Amino acid sequence: MAKDKQEDQQKQTASENEKVPEKDIKKETSDKKDDQISKLKEEVTDLKKQLADKDDKYLRAEAEIQNMTNRFNKERAQILKYDGQDLAKSILPVLDNLKRALAIEVVDDNGKQLKKGIQMVHDHLVKALNDHGITEIKADGETFDPTLHQAVQTIPVEEGQKPETVVNVLQAGYQLKDRVLRPAMVVVAQ
Repeated sequence: MAKDKQEDQQKQTASENEKVPEKDIKKETSDKKDDQISKLKEEVTDLKKQLADKDDKYLRAEAEIQNMTNRFNKERAQILKYDGQDLAKSILPVLDNLKRALAIEVVDDNGKQLKKGIQMVHDHLVKALNDHGITEIKADGETFDPTLHQAVQTIPVEEGQKPETVVNVLQAGYQLKDRVLRPAMVVVAQ
């Protein structure tokens, strides 16, 4: 019986010992869960911030790509609009020489035939240039415009002339659509 009492006491002590650690275990488990929850909340907050940063970077990159595409399309349109500008600038001196040849007076038949051939070449060249948007700048009798004309000489205003008017064209100017290829060299009355 004494043995039974001793066993009961040990069981009671053991159960008391088990009860104390059981509370501590629950508290430790609860603390661990709270720590894990707070760590997870921090991680979620950090991940949300990273996501927001990535979204911002993505939207900025998307906007930059759109801007680059628009800029590329504008540049391509400009290039297409003024395609052939360099070729036209190279041809303009040829057109000037043809005009000078046509200005020469001829009296014999051979000269007239040659002049007729030069006139045909001139006309075809002018038509080809016009078909591609290259036109001669109107200057004679027009009001002087420094964006279209280059004044190489001025003369005093004579009777019947208005000041700042082009009275003589020394070299024709040309423009491609709305861009001046070469300003007209003119004499201006002042």
